Amino acid sequence: MKEFRARHFSVKHMVVASISQHLFRDFAYTIRHGLAAGMKRRGGLGFIPFEPAESPECSFLRRLPLENKVVYDIGAFEGILALFFARKAKQVIAYEPNPRNFARCMENVRLNDLKNVRVLNRGVSDRSGTINLTYDPLMPGAGSGEMAIANQISSSIKGSHSLEIPIVPLDDDIRLNQLPAPDLIKIDIEGMELPALKGMRRTLRERHPDLFIEMHGATPKEKVEIAEAVLELLETCGYRAFDVERGQYVTRNSLGNHRPGHLYCN
Repeated sequence: MKEFRARHFSVKHMVVASISQHLFRDFAYTIRHGLAAGMKRRGGLGFIPFEPAESPECSFLRRLPLENKVVYDIGAFEGILALFFARKAKQVIAYEPNPRNFARCMENVRLNDLKNVRVLNRGVSDRSGTINLTYDPLMPGAGSGEMAIANQISSSIKGSHSLEIPIVPLDDDIRLNQLPAPDLIKIDIEGMELPALKGMRRTLRERHPDLFIEMHGATPKEKVEIAEAVLELLETCGYRAFDVERGQYVTRNSLGNHRPGHLYCN
């Protein structure tokens, strides 16, 4: 079994990904379970009739008050959470830098005739420019520009892909393109959480949007280090962080060796 896949995904996850990528990637259907149930999608296995147990993060997201809010989906992949947000939110701004994922996200938005979703084909970081994004073609949603994770993918996955993607600080993108101020920002960008947050400091301090962050790292140690750095930055911006899986607030000093999966910060 490949090192990257074994370290970051369960066997069940990999089996589902393989079936989805090889057999049903072009199949369009109505999603039958999960946060976007009832909406249309191309790809994935959301047409299967049985409903799996809902994860803590999905249960948490389902309870969020999204009515009339502007939601930023940073790391949108194929747009499934963007579809969910669009049901209630006033507007969704989705960022997806991988052209393959971006095209599928756009298609899923069109399948549902959503007029309140805008999808941008770029990444979010602490500077303007480009970086190399490396990803496993079996897991195209887990691509990363973070050096340790990217090296882990390229060294352990035969046939891994690497491409140059544009990146922008969110503060600059909002100002230069006159984007609406966010009320909620969801971040799932495979180890790039800290540079993304650094590039939105002005927005965090002036607008104080709620944040839903999926934490990543190449190793357990790196995941803790990234979480500590993220919490330190957010604490300087006046945020509290709630560990979704543990159901309690955490601080940089209270983490110890704990590796949070998802943080909700307000």
